[in-house]
Amino acid sequence: MKNLRRAYKKARKGKGIKWYVREFESDLEKNLLQLQKELRRQTYEPRPMKTFTIRDPKTRVISASAFRDRVVHHALCNIIEPIFDKAFIYDSYANRKDKGTHAALERFDYFVRKVSLNGKLLSKAKDNNQVYGYALKADIKHYFDSVDHDVMMHAISRKIHDEKVLWLIKKILDNHFTKGKGMPIGNLTSQFFANVYLNELDYFVKHRLKAKYYIRYVDDFVILDASKEKLESYEVAINEFLKSIKLELHPQKSKVVPLQKGVKLLGFRAFYKYKLPKKGNVRRIRSRIDHFIDLYKDGVIDKPSIFESVEGWNAYVVHANSYKLRKRIMRKLRKSLRDKVSQASSS
Repeated sequence: MKNLRRAYKKARKGKGIKWYVREFESDLEKNLLQLQKELRRQTYEPRPMKTFTIRDPKTRVISASAFRDRVVHHALCNIIEPIFDKAFIYDSYANRKDKGTHAALERFDYFVRKVSLNGKLLSKAKDNNQVYGYALKADIKHYFDSVDHDVMMHAISRKIHDEKVLWLIKKILDNHFTKGKGMPIGNLTSQFFANVYLNELDYFVKHRLKAKYYIRYVDDFVILDASKEKLESYEVAINEFLKSIKLELHPQKSKVVPLQKGVKLLGFRAFYKYKLPKKGNVRRIRSRIDHFIDLYKDGVIDKPSIFESVEGWNAYVVHANSYKLRKRIMRKLRKSLRDKVSQASSS
């Protein structure tokens, strides 16, 4: 029960005003005791998930679990995450304590300095970004839809031997529209299981290929080296290995690029001297602001909500050299809001 209470607090964090949280809290003790009873007796059944589609930037189907199921997900991860985290490599950065996108980008900068011998320039360099070295930038094709449940359970059962825990994990995996395959994007457990599944790849890259400069963030990864040929051989070997866990590299998004051209990583284009937000990210925030202005005009949204949303984007791109861009976007936002107010008052 102590674990379920802790899980409930984690599941409700930042969502206290949602109707489904208030409904669960209206009889909190009864609901937690019911979950405890179902888990102990192994009668627990996850409820069907609600699915919706987002396009930001690519089309994704997001599945949302019922709140009671999210409590179970947190309760499970509270127990098994510390067991697995010890086995994860240092340079796996997604959904882990003290990691994240900022830490991954800092590590990338460190690796670039190592590979380029602290910024050694090419013989005909035109600027300070034209340094020696290459990157294999890759991601896995349809990763969340392709995860094989048998492969996943095999990987999990190496560390977890408790039959009841394995039963619960299987229940959660099976609550998906494709039998035996795939995980819903949006579940806490899916984010955690993604690291368990690709830990196999991490060990192959680090211990079999012996790649020194490797970073992974979910299904997105990069390997740096001074040799283009070595990275091309890594790409072939990785694609062959991935077949053993029923995955494959994305053919259009996996290639070896020179560091001087910049490497697309976690929404940025990273050069030796600076980083820029990807052009698509800038287009999307401009489009979102236009949409917010229309909603504001119609009285659907207020100013604080608009600024809160845009500040979230600012907090993300602050990791790039984006000061002037952020100033321009905020200036445009304030002007657009003033113009809408003026139009409304004149009409």
